[in-house]
Amino acid sequence: MERNIGNELKFSPTIDTRLLKEAGVSLSSTNTIFPGFCDVHVHFREPGFSYKETIATGSLAAAHGGYTAVCTMPNLDPVADSVEHLKEQQDIIDRDACINVYPYAAITVEQKGEKLADLGGMADKCIAFSDDGHGVQSDDMMREAMLKAKSLGKIITAHCEVNSLLKGGYIHDGKYAAEHGHRGICSESEWRQIERDLKLADETGCAYHVCHISTKESVSIIRDAKKSGVDVTCETAPHYLLLDDSMLCEDGKWKMNPPLRDASDREALLDGILDGTIDCLATDHAPHSAEEKSRGLEKSAFGIVGIETAFPLAYTYLVMPGIISMDRLEELLVYNPRRRFGIPLGNDWSVWDLSEEWTINEAELLSKGKATPFDGWHVMGRCCLTVVDGKIAYSAAQVR
Repeated sequence: MERNIGNELKFSPTIDTRLLKEAGVSLSSTNTIFPGFCDVHVHFREPGFSYKETIATGSLAAAHGGYTAVCTMPNLDPVADSVEHLKEQQDIIDRDACINVYPYAAITVEQKGEKLADLGGMADKCIAFSDDGHGVQSDDMMREAMLKAKSLGKIITAHCEVNSLLKGGYIHDGKYAAEHGHRGICSESEWRQIERDLKLADETGCAYHVCHISTKESVSIIRDAKKSGVDVTCETAPHYLLLDDSMLCEDGKWKMNPPLRDASDREALLDGILDGTIDCLATDHAPHSAEEKSRGLEKSAFGIVGIETAFPLAYTYLVMPGIISMDRLEELLVYNPRRRFGIPLGNDWSVWDLSEEWTINEAELLSKGKATPFDGWHVMGRCCLTVVDGKIAYSAAQVR
């Protein structure tokens, strides 16, 4: 079962039959073992917002989705912008996580974009630096951050958004917004800052990763930057590959940032998956309370959950129809994110019954957050067991 992946990543799990028996799992012809998935973009909300999610519930939800490693964003309370604040989060991770959880540290103090955080002090305590949830507006501040990150051998991971172009928008500035009287977010608000950051990354030599790209322009700009030798990788999420703004309805479960874009953007993202422009499939798992997601498109909080449904959705609607191969999906979910962020693949794996058909039911999700536009979708593939460092993190038999 050993698979040579390259770049020092090797999948060679130790399958303990006693562990399988304990979990009530058999390795039948319909069951497939996958290396542990890795999500470099999640929000587990602790400390500060435990009513939305906790490290315990978020990591269990991740294990339910076959994930054995995740990277948590720093927009917490307190923001993970200092050694002390990172330690507060790390203590909870050490106590409660059932998978490997790697925290990001903020680029700027309180993610306000005004003063560089203590990147040097936090470098050995975080996976990378990000102000996710906010775009760094100042060119000089981003240049300073990139130069410092470069000197520390760390990656800058950017949420790209030009504030002056947002104009109070909350869904894509497209046909649905125009027909239903909603304020739109233009595509330029995303790609314009990516364009700026890529010039800075080229100038500074910083390793740069772009969060949750959603527009055709973003794909094109990143593709060209890669060809010119810029050290850039990027991610998108399953909802941007499977949904577009023609499918919107007046429900907060359809509201996320960046928003669902035009069908032409979705097609461009799929092209980026196929040609290697897009490196990682991340979920941007962003749980909120039921009340926060019950206020409609305009007033609901931005963000949906996705870590429990990412693989079944991608397998059912991308692999099974032959749009991408299973090998390509594994690259997006396992090997590329681990290579880029230096996350090891140890004895971490999951067992899936790919023959099992089921219907996504938000009420049955293990995450505290339940809002997903995929509620009611039929999918193939059920996770039976997830093992982290040779120990059971999730077992379907135990949860049921």
